[in-house]
Amino acid sequence: MKLAFLALASMTASLMVATPAMADAQLATAKNCMACHAVDKKLVGPSYKDVAAKYAGQKDAADKLAVKVIKGGAGVWGPVPMPANPQVSADDAKKLVTWILGQK
Repeated sequence: MKLAFLALASMTASLMVATPAMADAQLATAKNCMACHAVDKKLVGPSYKDVAAKYAGQKDAADKLAVKVIKGGAGVWGPVPMPANPQVSADDAKKLVTWILGQK
């Protein structure tokens, strides 16, 4: 019994170390996203909760939005365009979008 517990604890710890950290508000702040967006209220751009609600259930949303983070976009949320963010890597864009889509 004790060996089974130790084996399970070891596997759990290994999974926690091997799992990359999820993006959060710190990454969004570091990439200047929070200059125009907030989690729960509209600033220049939509709130992240509104983005998550709009794209809920869309299988390709994360990939589509990650491209928009990097290349920018216009017309989806009104007349103010989202500028391109070439300083955001594809990996970071995907992490950001995954976090944004998880906002409820």
